[in-house]
Amino acid sequence: MAQAVNQQSRDIAEVPAVELINTVAVHLMSAAAVKLGLADDPQAEELKDLDEARKLITSLAGLITAAAPEVGSTHAAPLRDGLRSLQLAFREESSVPDAPGKGPGEKWTGPVN
Repeated sequence: MAQAVNQQSRDIAEVPAVELINTVAVHLMSAAAVKLGLADDPQAEELKDLDEARKLITSLAGLITAAAPEVGSTHAAPLRDGLRSLQLAFREESSVPDAPGKGPGEKWTGPVN
């Protein structure tokens, strides 16, 4: 068991930080899309959970905002685009609109229109 843990630590140590950040961001984006009911699945509507989507989008916004200066605009720009798309999708799916600047992640990104 200890040998397996040591191997995993060595494997993680070889992965650049920007790659780990991008991977985590993509996982958050994918999970948020599913929770917004955007999954390419016949049961997508059943998977919808806007409360969970809000949490994921807010976490994603915090990660992207904090990481952007570290990963550079080449990596941050597509993440910001994906985040904005999710924020707009959330607005469309929500039956009770959030005030400008109060939507998911808008604390970090500012109002999304």
